[in-house]
Amino acid sequence: MAEITPDELPLVMRLALSYAPARSRYAMLVFMTLDHRFAQFVSQAKEPILAQMRLAWWRDELAKQPDVRAQGDPVLDALSEGWRGHELALSSLVDAWEELLAEPPLAETAPENFASGRALVFAAIARMAGDGEASGAVMLAGRRWALADLASKISDDEEKAIVVDVARRLGSSGPPLPRSMRPLTVLDGLARSAIAAGGTPLLQGRRSIALAMRLGLFGK
Repeated sequence: MAEITPDELPLVMRLALSYAPARSRYAMLVFMTLDHRFAQFVSQAKEPILAQMRLAWWRDELAKQPDVRAQGDPVLDALSEGWRGHELALSSLVDAWEELLAEPPLAETAPENFASGRALVFAAIARMAGDGEASGAVMLAGRRWALADLASKISDDEEKAIVVDVARRLGSSGPPLPRSMRPLTVLDGLARSAIAAGGTPLLQGRRSIALAMRLGLFGK
């Protein structure tokens, strides 16, 4: 398989990924790497059109059969090897990040669309790991994490409040996730804490690290 490492991922993702079992770790790593790359496209582009062009390239490549995609990008190579048949979920990830490129203010539907697009990838990983029956619980946890992650990165107080409100409407509980989804269990636990605090960073001090370690080891 194509070699990619978690070295460039944010600390919270690296920490969550460290608790992934073998059957889902590679799919998780590829997803997190692609998601982080899209986040950089959106946050670092001086002009939205530049980020849109990059996302459009990925959408076009994912629509192709793996054998005719561009070669040489380690993430795309990894997707072509390990995500055959699940490209629709990855296209939803492209759509999710594109939601944030519209002219401000943040559209009313953007937070929910963004969260659902990212959560669909976790649901695909659950199916790939043989845990498709947990898709509903996975979607709930994935949406909550996506919203908490988004809220933690928004500087505008009004927009942050909107995202936090959408997240709080999802509730602060849910069914336990299967072992294959242990990284999401960690992220969701951190997300619940961050949402309760009004949209703070998911990792903030020793208490959040201790929470992540407990969830990673025991799942609760």
